[in-house]
Amino acid sequence: MDPRALRWWTLRAVLIVAAVLAVETAALTVLGSGWLVAALVVTVPVGAGYVVVMPRWRYRVHRWESDDYAVYTLSGWLSLEWRVAPISRIQTIDTEHSPLQRLFGLASVTVTTASSAGPVRIEGLDAHEAAALVRELTEITQHEQDDAT
Repeated sequence: MDPRALRWWTLRAVLIVAAVLAVETAALTVLGSGWLVAALVVTVPVGAGYVVVMPRWRYRVHRWESDDYAVYTLSGWLSLEWRVAPISRIQTIDTEHSPLQRLFGLASVTVTTASSAGPVRIEGLDAHEAAALVRELTEITQHEQDDAT
């Protein structure tokens, strides 16, 4: 993963926690219920922990690799998932540049296969590296003679 992915994941976590806190604060203002105070008291430390721990853990765990045979990914932060997508099963290769990713010069690549487990997603790539990966995978899949779908 690109080191900027750490900042991207941190900003996403901050925005998620801020949105939850805003909803809880608005509900407390409107309803004035005591249980909403308790929810805020719990959300602040849990949210702070999420913002501090989750991005760093994901950055340490997330890995990907591709070769002439497959695309390999390791992802997750609570539950780790190792995925292998054989080149012969690749159907589409997509690149995503969300507004936050563009802010950090990052992109995500989604490799869709004929698997019922769903697509393989590689997040936190440098945008140029993502484009190169898509070109490379496209070239490799065009040379693949076997169709395992």
